[in-house]
Amino acid sequence: MPKEKFESIYKELRDRIEDETYPAGQMLPSEHQLTDEFECSRNTVRRAISRLTSEGYVQPQHGKGVRIIYTRLSPAEFTVGGIESFAETAARNKLKTVTKVIVLTELTCDDRMSSHTGFDVGDELIYIQRVRLLDGVAAILDTNIFLKSVTGPISKEIAESSIYKHLENDMDITITMSRRKITAERASQADNKFLDLKDYDFVSVVTGQTFDKKGRMFEYTQSRHRPDYFAFYDTAVRKKE
Repeated sequence: MPKEKFESIYKELRDRIEDETYPAGQMLPSEHQLTDEFECSRNTVRRAISRLTSEGYVQPQHGKGVRIIYTRLSPAEFTVGGIESFAETAARNKLKTVTKVIVLTELTCDDRMSSHTGFDVGDELIYIQRVRLLDGVAAILDTNIFLKSVTGPISKEIAESSIYKHLENDMDITITMSRRKITAERASQADNKFLDLKDYDFVSVVTGQTFDKKGRMFEYTQSRHRPDYFAFYDTAVRKKE
């Protein structure tokens, strides 16, 4: 079954869970019902359910079915998980968004930037800094650095909409994985200048490197979040010894 079919089923089920078409505590429709609805194989449905399980949306129960365990803690939380663009995550959380480009320039990677980002010295890079407004609140300060030889030029118009959509749809780049580090840091001068921090004197920081299907790191990013607009979710399974 093509990957597009599996992804579309996963996203549809996830959306139904998040908008409470399938409420927490209830069971998902059976595999038979889902295969009939989506006109696909059981294996494709099982792959979608496996992903929902790994992301904490559902819990399979032997002999009973698949129970929905997802609950939204706060409509203001902008969560980190999976590889989604800002626009995709904001849309799923029903948040009105505006992106303002502060800096968009091209530069050559030097020793200092190489040690900081992981790009090679001499790489031609695109440096973008943006402020993300969620329901009118300047909540996220993003710095993205892209490898120009992979992404090609990026315009201000693209940076203000969705860079990932442009890379996948226009540049035919397959984004496969991201390695991230999450920290809390004292608010910087730039944070205080561009973000609506209220009384907060610190920010939640997500630093990451993103790779394509060829294993090339094409993006380094640092997102600085106002704390009450940030949450990180993971799903852990206790293994018996």
